[in-house]
Amino acid sequence: MNHLFRWRRLARLMFMLLYFVINVLCASQQTVQSETQQVKGIMGQSFSFQERVIKTGNLLYGELGSIANVYPDKEGKITLEKRFENRLRLNNVTRYFTLSALQIDDAGVYTVENTDEGKKTTKFELTVYNVVSKPQVTECDSSSCSVVCSVDNEKEVTLTLYRGEEILNQTSSPDLTTNPSLHLEVEGKNYNSTYSCVASNPVSNETVLVPKCCSEDGHPNDADSDGMTLGMVISVICVLVASGLVGLAIYLRKRGNEHSQGRRSEQIYRNWSHTEQTYQNWSHVETTLT
Repeated sequence: MNHLFRWRRLARLMFMLLYFVINVLCASQQTVQSETQQVKGIMGQSFSFQERVIKTGNLLYGELGSIANVYPDKEGKITLEKRFENRLRLNNVTRYFTLSALQIDDAGVYTVENTDEGKKTTKFELTVYNVVSKPQVTECDSSSCSVVCSVDNEKEVTLTLYRGEEILNQTSSPDLTTNPSLHLEVEGKNYNSTYSCVASNPVSNETVLVPKCCSEDGHPNDADSDGMTLGMVISVICVLVASGLVGLAIYLRKRGNEHSQGRRSEQIYRNWSHTEQTYQNWSHVETTLT
């Protein structure tokens, strides 16, 4: 009986010990996962891995392993990987490892090993993005009263069309060779609404207001039509004035030529008349002398 009681007690102790070990392992696994942070950086800017290293520590990167070490009584860092040279340092104020002039291929898993007191490991999975470009809006033509909004495609870029704060349409494309675009036809009943086109990615966004190019009856904007008509009238007037000036110049030049020609003819006639009179006078003198 005592022997059976001992076995039960031993089994209970073994179960409690196993339960304790399992809890410790699970807690450790949860701690590791909670210390892995998904972080984002912007192309050309700086990023700091926010795990403070006061005296000693290391920074590891993916399969490269250690890329920077910090030792006691040493300011700054020792960079072990050439591609990070002059870009990676330990900030003397914040005591964070800071990577400057970010490049797209700097993305990956970084691990900060803080050995100030014991050893603490923190992982950062860094993704680097370009700043999203500004959307382009093609103004509507007179037949369809519609607009097309598009944006240059990059990683995780989304294009969204809004009426006020309401999302009308949204698109994105994993194919970076294809630019996302959205088409909008403005109905008369919604003419007075404000439309906007927004391009965004996880680190930035750009907004462009969609121009009002149609009137409530679905025709081109009156202001645009009036402006076009006024422009045409002014053009016609300018052409007529220019034609009149050219015609006047030709007429005046022709009259001037005719006047000059008349005066020349008159002068020739006078010269001829004078010559003839002189000849007659000489003839009379010769007759008298004879």
